[in-house]
Amino acid sequence: MIPLPEFSAVILDMDGLLLDTEATYVRAWQLAANELGYEISNDFCVRLSGLPFALVDEKFAEYLGADFPLAEFYTRSGELWREVAEIEGIGVKKGAYDLLRILDESQIPYSLATNSPELNARECLRYAGIEELFSIIVCRDHVQNPKPAADIFLRAAHLMQQSMQSCLVVEDSLTGLRAAKNAHAFSVLIPSIPDPNEQMQALAGLVLNDLLELSRLV
Repeated sequence: MIPLPEFSAVILDMDGLLLDTEATYVRAWQLAANELGYEISNDFCVRLSGLPFALVDEKFAEYLGADFPLAEFYTRSGELWREVAEIEGIGVKKGAYDLLRILDESQIPYSLATNSPELNARECLRYAGIEELFSIIVCRDHVQNPKPAADIFLRAAHLMQQSMQSCLVVEDSLTGLRAAKNAHAFSVLIPSIPDPNEQMQALAGLVLNDLLELSRLV
């Protein structure tokens, strides 16, 4: 196993890495699509992982056709997602609490860096019960370009008063790994899908099974 490089701060993705939000999104998307007379496969939803919302729009149009009522779909899927999240909450990934505790005890600053807009990101963190654990949150509406551009990571490093090269970036998606590469940062891949492809493994500086494994290395 490749050892972790020296680092003085950590930048963490949210969806699929810290929180099990992607399962709730998929469930809401499929229910909303069914109500509109369409079907969305699990495999298609997996391919949307980590993509900016503009690209997600394009993928839905390609998959379901130009006549697919995207605005109505988003409204309804959002309603369904909140209904489920209000009742069930959002799961926190294995090892997340352990990692954040160790970083706090070691006085290593950390931040959240997500392609979600701030309103949605904070909503997810509240449903998961961990919003108060993050003093620095950088979202797609805080920068000019979302991931895979480097902007979100560069802003996170700046707010932590750290150089980008001193930051450890932890991601679960190809889009996030590309952003880390564009930021010239060392990345740790903790995949949210089984059997990450060769491109993801090639981009990652280190591949681990979960955040608990990372906490033991830190």
